[in-house]
Amino acid sequence: MAERRYPEPVVTPETGEFWQAAKEDRLLIKRCRACGKFHWYPRAVCPHCMSGETEWVEAEGDGTIYSFSVMERAEVPYAIAYVELAEGVRMMTNIVDCPFAGIRIGQAVRVRFAPTEGGGKLPVFVPA
Repeated sequence: MAERRYPEPVVTPETGEFWQAAKEDRLLIKRCRACGKFHWYPRAVCPHCMSGETEWVEAEGDGTIYSFSVMERAEVPYAIAYVELAEGVRMMTNIVDCPFAGIRIGQAVRVRFAPTEGGGKLPVFVPA
């Protein structure tokens, strides 16, 4: 079976630090300094309290599968999922390096970084 290839992400001023950390195998998420809540997707303004005082923090990298779908008819089959991180945010990602039939909602997962076609890295998750 062919290996799944990931395109290089589009880097914006709001996501540049995230993608740089991913190249270093570190998962960053945003936290608001005003209300203390984490949020995902990265943005300059907190979606909870509208404060502009946000900061990047390194996530633990542990999570659970909130929802998933297996794309078996794709040229290279893959599993896409929402993973709820220990910090409470949910991010869309891929579940890799496991039999698709064994993936379950509520399953513990851990971040790993997969290479992209342009030399960067993308956070994906594997069963813990």
